[in-house]
Amino acid sequence: MTAILAAEGLGIAFGGVTAVDDVSFRVEAGQILAIIGPNGAGKTTLFNMVSGLYLPKSGRVRLGGEDVTAMEPHLLARRGLSRTFQNLQIFFRMTAAENVMVGRHLHEARGILAHLFSWPSVARQNRATREAALALLARVGLAAEADTPAGSLSYGALKRLEIARALATEPRALLLDEPAAGCNPVETEEIDRVIHQIAREGIAVVLVEHDMKLVMKISDRILVLDHGRPLAEGTPAEVRVHPDVIRAYLGGQGAREANHA
Repeated sequence: MTAILAAEGLGIAFGGVTAVDDVSFRVEAGQILAIIGPNGAGKTTLFNMVSGLYLPKSGRVRLGGEDVTAMEPHLLARRGLSRTFQNLQIFFRMTAAENVMVGRHLHEARGILAHLFSWPSVARQNRATREAALALLARVGLAAEADTPAGSLSYGALKRLEIARALATEPRALLLDEPAAGCNPVETEEIDRVIHQIAREGIAVVLVEHDMKLVMKISDRILVLDHGRPLAEGTPAEVRVHPDVIRAYLGGQGAREANHA
């Protein structure tokens, strides 16, 4: 079966220092792959290569079997690859619905004359875009906050809002960079629910995350990086007891948390 998203031997260096070296993975429709590792292991750098922000020095990226290596992010979005970032990228003065509507722009017809003269087609399109945004907010549990300014939402709600906006591009593959970072246990449970639902809808999910309870609970497979290189890959049950992973990353406390996930 052709993977929805695949990385093949990706590598990159900055100023002669290798940040990622020969990393490969594949994720299929409805599958959740977690990428974990110590700070500086190359996880976000890997995401940046896959999502078109960085040009790999070596290796390929394939989306639905198509070679999309170094394709610009907006072109990748058109082909079905979307992502979120570690730091919130929210328009705080806009409502929750308006934030999600921004993510729909790739699916809107654009014409200077139509907007300049406020043709009826523009009003119809705006209504359709808002309806789509409301449906996405409902998917992430924020239906009641549609007209709330984003700046008034809780941190956990903002994390889910970012996911809703990423979903507005109608992705086949979704990259989530630390979706639960900074969230309390209740907010993390909400993120867990949202990610599971996304996967059930057939979207391939790849996430970078430090919350080991979440990772072990939600993932189908886990890829562990250390100093930019693959250290281990397998199911949560395999990774949580892997001696190299425990030594390099989990440690005693992390291993206990993983085992109680």
